[in-house]
Amino acid sequence: MKKVIPVSNKKELAKFIDFPHDLYKDDPNYVPELFIAQRDLLTTHPFHQHSSLQTFLAFDGDKVVGRIAAILNTAHNQFNKANDGFWGFFDCINDAEVAQLLFDAAALWLKNQGIAGKFIGPVNFSTNEAAGLLVKGFDSPPMLMMTYNAPYYADLVAMAGFTKQIDLIAWHWDGDSYDDRSVRLLDALQARLKRNNIVIRKVNLKNFKQEAAALREVYNSAWDHNTGFVPLTDDEFSYLAKDLKMILDPDFALVAEQDGKLVGFGLALPNYNEVFKKIKKGRLLPTGIFKLLLNKSKIRSIRIYALGVVDGYRKMGIEAVLYGTIIKEYKRKKFTHAEAGWTLENNTMINEAIKAINGDPYKTYRIYEKQI
Repeated sequence: MKKVIPVSNKKELAKFIDFPHDLYKDDPNYVPELFIAQRDLLTTHPFHQHSSLQTFLAFDGDKVVGRIAAILNTAHNQFNKANDGFWGFFDCINDAEVAQLLFDAAALWLKNQGIAGKFIGPVNFSTNEAAGLLVKGFDSPPMLMMTYNAPYYADLVAMAGFTKQIDLIAWHWDGDSYDDRSVRLLDALQARLKRNNIVIRKVNLKNFKQEAAALREVYNSAWDHNTGFVPLTDDEFSYLAKDLKMILDPDFALVAEQDGKLVGFGLALPNYNEVFKKIKKGRLLPTGIFKLLLNKSKIRSIRIYALGVVDGYRKMGIEAVLYGTIIKEYKRKKFTHAEAGWTLENNTMINEAIKAINGDPYKTYRIYEKQI
C-alpha cells in the first residue's frame, strides 16, 4: 500500500534527509549532502522567519520510496507580486504513481495555505539556494551546492503535468581549455578601471561582517531582474556568508570597488563535493570530520559560484577582470577543472561572455511549472 505522510517529528525528518543516500547507494556520481546542513536548512534557516514549508515522505508498506517539500515562499510572492507555490527536496523511486502522490500532497498543502497560482520547482527554497532538475550531464558528479538526480526524474515530472519554465546552464573548463585572453589583458584592463577609480581586491576577512553587508546590496541589485529572483534578507545573507566563509579561498573571493563603494564581486569556491563524496551518509561524526580535514587540500576543482556587477557598471571590463583574476589563480594553484554557474539560458550577455572564453555548457538544470 503506497501512501504519503507529512513529516512531523525528528525521526521522520532524519528519514527524509537520509532517503537519497539509500536511493543512490549504487550511483558513482552521487554526493551526499551533509546531514547537519540539511537539518538546519529545513528547520532553523532564516527562511523560516518569513515563510514556511511542509515536508512529506512516501511509503510503500514500511519502506520509504520518496520525499518532497511543499514550500510557501512569502518573500518571493511579495517581491514578484505573485501567489505561487514551490516544491523542492524531491527524490523518488522510478514510479509515476509515487511521484504523483507526492506532488498531489504538496499541491494540496499549498492550496490550503491559499496558493492559487503556479506550482514551481524544484527549488530548495528559491533560486538563491540549490535549484533545478538535472536534465543533461549525468556523466559526472555535481559541483558544490548543485543538485543531482537520476535521468528518469524528468519523465516523472512530465507525467505529473509539469512543463519547462526555464533552463539553468552550468559551464565547464577542463585543464587549460579556457581562453586566457582576459588574463593576458589583465594589466591593461585593470589600468582602465583604475582611471575610473575602480579597483579589484580580495574580500577582507578581518572585516567580514561589514563586507558581507555591502555584498548583500550588490547581490540583490545585480540579480534582481533574473527569473524567480527574490532578495535575500539581512539574516539570510548573513547565514549564507557565514557558511561560505568556512570554505572559501581568499584568493578566489574578489570585490570591485569604486571610491569605497562595492559595485561588483566574483566568488569561486573549492569544490568540496570531492570530499563530501567520501563522507558516508553526510555524517561528519564520528569519522567524517577527519576525512574532511585530511582531504580538503586534495581538492582539484573549483566552482565559480557568483559573479555580478550592478547596473551602471556593466560592460566596463569589471567582469573580464574578475574572470581573469580567478583564471590566473586557478592556474597558479594548479587546479585541473572548473565550473561556472549556473546561468539562466536567457541571460545572453553573460552566456556569450562565457562562450568567448571557451566555456562548455556541459550540464543543464530545468525548473518546471504548472497551474496549481
